[in-house]
Amino acid sequence: MTNSATIDQEPAFIEVGEGSDSRRIAVRARAGSEPGLFWLSGFNSDMRGTKALALDAWAAEHGRACIRFDYSGHGESGGAFIDGTIGRWLEESVAVFDRFAQGPQVVIGSSMGGWMALLLARAIAKREAAGATLAGLVLIAPAPDFTEQLMWNSFSDEIREEIRTRGVWMRPSEYADGTPYPITRALIEEGRNHLLLGSAIDVGCPVRILQGAQDPDVPWHHAFALAHRLPAEDVVLTVIQDGDHRLSRPQDIVRILAAVAEMG
Repeated sequence: MTNSATIDQEPAFIEVGEGSDSRRIAVRARAGSEPGLFWLSGFNSDMRGTKALALDAWAAEHGRACIRFDYSGHGESGGAFIDGTIGRWLEESVAVFDRFAQGPQVVIGSSMGGWMALLLARAIAKREAAGATLAGLVLIAPAPDFTEQLMWNSFSDEIREEIRTRGVWMRPSEYADGTPYPITRALIEEGRNHLLLGSAIDVGCPVRILQGAQDPDVPWHHAFALAHRLPAEDVVLTVIQDGDHRLSRPQDIVRILAAVAEMG
């Protein structure tokens, strides 16, 4: 689903934050018709992943606008991963949306990107005069509240104590090159400012959720808990019985693109 134009497209850069908190964010924005596509990557993932490239190639093929970017500490953006928090990455997501998105947008979020998509929708809903709007959300193995429910609540007492006392725990990884990555006290504590699953979530647009039943990172019942918090109308949850967390197989990409196309 990729092509040379997708791979060779050079990023633009914007500055987010002020002073010592400023970071350089890499963005790839493809011009095209509406509704545009707005991609939100997962935790420790970037805009050159299989799903992101497939979406950009689909947008190019259909003449649709498409925006991808890397959070700070990820991919081609500046900043250090260890400094990242949900609020910091949300600030960057809103900044990119405000700067590059025009007209209605289908926001596609994978894993942590699903949490970001919901937070972005809430931020947009609070505005009195919106620029770009939401045509729909496509959430892939969405992980709202993962810092609390899927990390902190599942960590052993020993890991929690290490995070409390040292401020960081290096978590082993089963992805990429297997290099452990930091889980910081700041990530956990700041994430509590953005928890969503304790109350109703009104996003104001259609939602499509794709969830693998064999996902070891975001269990299927997490997606059911999210769907229960969303409005009853025009929310569809699709469980892929043999699907894993990535949902990057060819058949998974077909399902994702079909959900995007359904939004208009």
